[in-house]
Amino acid sequence: MYFESHAHYDDEAYESDRHEILLKIKKAGVDYVINAGADLLSSEKGIQLAKQYDFLYTAVGVHPHCVNDLKDQDIELLRQMAQEPKVAAIGEIGLDYYYENSPRELQKQWFEKQIVLAKSTNLPIIVHSRDAAQDTFQILQFHYKTLPKGGVIHCYSGSLEMARQYVEMGFYIGIGGVLTFKNARKLVEVVEHIPLTYLLIETDAPYLTPVPHRGKRNDSTNLVYIAKAIADIKNLTLEEVADQTAHNGKKLFSL
Repeated sequence: MYFESHAHYDDEAYESDRHEILLKIKKAGVDYVINAGADLLSSEKGIQLAKQYDFLYTAVGVHPHCVNDLKDQDIELLRQMAQEPKVAAIGEIGLDYYYENSPRELQKQWFEKQIVLAKSTNLPIIVHSRDAAQDTFQILQFHYKTLPKGGVIHCYSGSLEMARQYVEMGFYIGIGGVLTFKNARKLVEVVEHIPLTYLLIETDAPYLTPVPHRGKRNDSTNLVYIAKAIADIKNLTLEEVADQTAHNGKKLFSL
């Protein structure tokens, strides 16, 4: 059994064969999928998908790239969406200073607004952080004690020391296809030293396809390559990694 902790099946990359892909991943042993929202529209699409597929759950939230378009009242739209029975998290939310599609201060404001939303809706958060490690950490350090369900640092790219601090704060570390890349030394170190009980596996489909399919459209059948990489690093069996990360996912998202 595999638990896909982060994918985007609402993405237009699946427009022509979405149903077939979702049936394929279920048949491949992926028993749970968390579909992460990126903006208001994708959050709504995720809710509709979750209604159609029993193994798919969704997160609602606005990615830092997209906060430029938000109005103050949009937090209430997210609050309404969060009441839907198959909404399992608020996300993906956070900071992205790599592209700077939105001003940094605006990103911080909406990150915190959505953290507060997670508190009031009793949901965990899915955190996106790119080239913004220190600011992301400081905001989460301020809020974590009052976050009832914690969260996951999706597609983790930070240091081992910061990962340890996140784990101490009760956050899970999301491990994706980057672990299979040749330049993944820092992430290998994180996987080596962070307990398996605090790791989740994710594809971020359709993006970040692992080796040996790098460069092609991603989907959750590729979780096996990420789990295998973790198993090799930790000297465990594939089954041990799949089972424990699935247990972790069910625990975090209350499934």
